[in-house]
Amino acid sequence: MTDNKTAFITGAAMGMGAMKARKLAKRGWLVFAGVLPGADTSELGTDSNIVIVEQDVTSEESVLKSAKIVSKHLKDRPLDLLINNAGIANKGTGPIEGIDMKEAKFLFEVNTFGSMRVVQAFLPMIRKGAPHSRIINFASGAVRANPVCSGSYNMSKWAVEGLTCTLRNELAPLGIQVTSIEPGAVKTHMTANAKETTKDIWTNISNTVKSVYQPFLLETTTTKMVEQISRGNDPDYVTEEVLSLLNKKKWKPRYLVGKDVKPMKVMLGIMSESLFEKTIQKAVGIPQYKG
Repeated sequence: MTDNKTAFITGAAMGMGAMKARKLAKRGWLVFAGVLPGADTSELGTDSNIVIVEQDVTSEESVLKSAKIVSKHLKDRPLDLLINNAGIANKGTGPIEGIDMKEAKFLFEVNTFGSMRVVQAFLPMIRKGAPHSRIINFASGAVRANPVCSGSYNMSKWAVEGLTCTLRNELAPLGIQVTSIEPGAVKTHMTANAKETTKDIWTNISNTVKSVYQPFLLETTTTKMVEQISRGNDPDYVTEEVLSLLNKKKWKPRYLVGKDVKPMKVMLGIMSESLFEKTIQKAVGIPQYKG
């Protein structure tokens, strides 16, 4: 075993997770790539610095088993970096009034509780590397824009922000830094069929709820959102921005990454929350009440 730095990345079978794994491995890191059992791992390539570890973040048993595998590989060495990358978006969609609660709960199991399970299981290895070890949690730029009919996803990512902020306080005495990444739309597998998945918003809810919201929000969800996603960020750019944080001595609580979300930071600095909200509503075509 060499003395190269070590990282564990969840949801690393494809997309940005696989890309980050390959890039770190190329830089000499020993990368443990967490993948769903039986997943196609071809995107990870064949770099000897990448160790594939099966992991289902919705299962405590699976997460604990994956942590034992990584710990056995590391022996007494620390884990230098944990990236909670695993996430899903197209579950529990629709207006809040009509969301399928089972789907919403599953989405939270992946996006929120999945990250929490992994943190719990891997923190002992992270603590061994204090004060140099770090944790990156993936939230979303959605927490700034709060898109309609994506409430389950949005709430789950707000919760990730809460996880990050609490960890920053709890781990501050140990010198372990934690941050959240708020990426904008990224051209990955998750967003590849945006036109079809946005249509599903209106097929998975009752006709009663549909009749209330579709007249106002159909264009926003099936046209405006698709246009924004189609102009999404290149995953190579986003992953480079994320990994560049490893060169920073001090981390901020969160980083907005992407050409579509970076301006929001400036806007939030000069606008009231109400004005920012109205600006976003206008940009995505949400009609205003004219009573």
